[in-house]
Amino acid sequence: MLIYKIFRADEWATLQADGETVGAPIDVADGYIHFSTAETVAETAAKYFAGADGLMLLAVETEGLAPLKWEPARNDVLFPHLYRNMQMDDVVWAKPLPLQNGVHQFPALS
Repeated sequence: MLIYKIFRADEWATLQADGETVGAPIDVADGYIHFSTAETVAETAAKYFAGADGLMLLAVETEGLAPLKWEPARNDVLFPHLYRNMQMDDVVWAKPLPLQNGVHQFPALS
């Protein structure tokens, strides 16, 4: 199963350059890397990245990804949280998340 992480350009650049990242400021503050599912990622974009341009959407495979925990968050929906640095090797694909008329345009999520 693929899960998704939205990164700002500088966060994506850090992951590419260093091969790993502690994540975004919210990830550092909470002590884990926040991910979304295909069903929740658009809401995540709207809630936390409204109006932000230059974003990247990263897909990560859950199989073998550890330590990954599914924990309740918004409206008690389970969200995947990674309790270690995210590695570039974790990334299955990365695609731009363009902003059009104030709404992020998502690629096909598979």
